[in-house]
Amino acid sequence: MQTTTFNSDLQTPTVKTTWMTGAIVFLFLWVGLAPQPQAATTLKIATLSPEGTGWMKSLRSAAERIGERTNGEVKFKIYPGGVMGDDKAVLRKMRVGQIHGAALTSGGVMQPYPDIALYNLPLIFRSSAEVDYVRERMDAQLMAGLREKKFVGFGLAEVGFAYPMSQYAATSVGAFRDRRVWAPDNDPGALKAYSSFNVTPIPLPIADVLTGLQTGLIDSIGTPPIGAIALQWHTQVNYAIELPLIYVYGLFTITERAFNRLNEMEQQIVTEELATAVEAVDRSSRQDNDSAQAALLAEGVEWLQPSDEEQQQWFEMADRANEKLIDDGYVSRAMYEELIAHLKQFRSEATP
Repeated sequence: MQTTTFNSDLQTPTVKTTWMTGAIVFLFLWVGLAPQPQAATTLKIATLSPEGTGWMKSLRSAAERIGERTNGEVKFKIYPGGVMGDDKAVLRKMRVGQIHGAALTSGGVMQPYPDIALYNLPLIFRSSAEVDYVRERMDAQLMAGLREKKFVGFGLAEVGFAYPMSQYAATSVGAFRDRRVWAPDNDPGALKAYSSFNVTPIPLPIADVLTGLQTGLIDSIGTPPIGAIALQWHTQVNYAIELPLIYVYGLFTITERAFNRLNEMEQQIVTEELATAVEAVDRSSRQDNDSAQAALLAEGVEWLQPSDEEQQQWFEMADRANEKLIDDGYVSRAMYEELIAHLKQFRSEATP
């Protein structure tokens, strides 16, 4: 039997005092072990797109909606206009965790995942209808492959067909070889595309292209119409060739490591909103390029149509070059053959 002793001064049971002390200690331990409110997650995002572009408008709108839907628990800090460097620099910073996501060109993601450049093969597409047909059947596979490389993708966004543009009239392969042609210095896809036609391009950063055209370092470029207008390159060229040289596109991706910091509900919200934003950019780009093409005409750029013979030569050289690129491991043969199968199916259905 327990014997209760009393303090003669306070007349308070020692057992009671011990119980209260234990309760207080337990309370502090419980508070310390209990789940604490999670701090907000800030995702740092880089893009080459300057403020005011479709990419930036869509991205900022998505960030705002994500903040609202997560009650401020997921925030975005966006670095526009290339302040974090080109695609190569951004990818390096993503790998070390300095930034968590980016809007990148397909060429920028080739190192970890070569198949992302599948649609970049020279003259692989001949029309926007072909692009739509293939993308509907293959985009999801590309996103799945990207995830296997520890990057979470939210879809592809069209930039548009890059057309050859020059200060000189040149519609044949031979005439184009004599030109001083620019290629992005960090885009292996573009370099390989030009080499397909035995053209040795001059690699330059995008920021140096206008000066290169003005000084004569280069006299020819390949770019979607919207790029020529936005970067003022159209002021230095006189001709454009009706030839869809390369299909240009970008994507928005977050590292899997950063994405996994979000809880399941936050991941779903981020996925929904960013996929919607990328889809909006993808949808609007084609209309923007149509408008830009009309603007080029209005600015005096003459669109040249290759003869049937010249066009056939361009496509035959591209077909041979693409086979060599696949043999060299540019993209996987399995994905390439699936793309070709889709194109053959589309063309057979389109032929009366």
